Amino acid sequence: MKKLLWFAFAGGTGFLVDAGSLSLILWLTPVGPYIARVLSIAIAMAYTWTINRTFTFGRSGRHVASEGMRYGLVGVTAALVNYGTYSVCLMIWPPLWPVAAAAIGSGVAMVFSYLGYSRFVFGK
Repeated sequence: MKKLLWFAFAGGTGFLVDAGSLSLILWLTPVGPYIARVLSIAIAMAYTWTINRTFTFGRSGRHVASEGMRYGLVGVTAALVNYGTYSVCLMIWPPLWPVAAAAIGSGVAMVFSYLGYSRFVFGK
């Protein structure tokens, strides 16, 4: 249960980092919502890796390069799930606020990433 709570904390605060980054990028730059989302996902992924490795799962016991490659593989795949869901939401309903679409994408990706991180990256 403790892992799930830390994962929820990492995901919840990671979403705040993601949404805040997305909003700032959209406000401060001329890039559109699709490029801004790629940047905000990258920022949030770096943040959540730190929380997940430090508090949620701990170090895997694998060589750091192996753990990093596994984390990156799951993270990039989860980001693609997140971005794909986000994009589909905006295509289906163009007036949708990009941060709302990001919330939906993040929710879908959260399930995928927990399973991937807990079993493939940090699992025994």
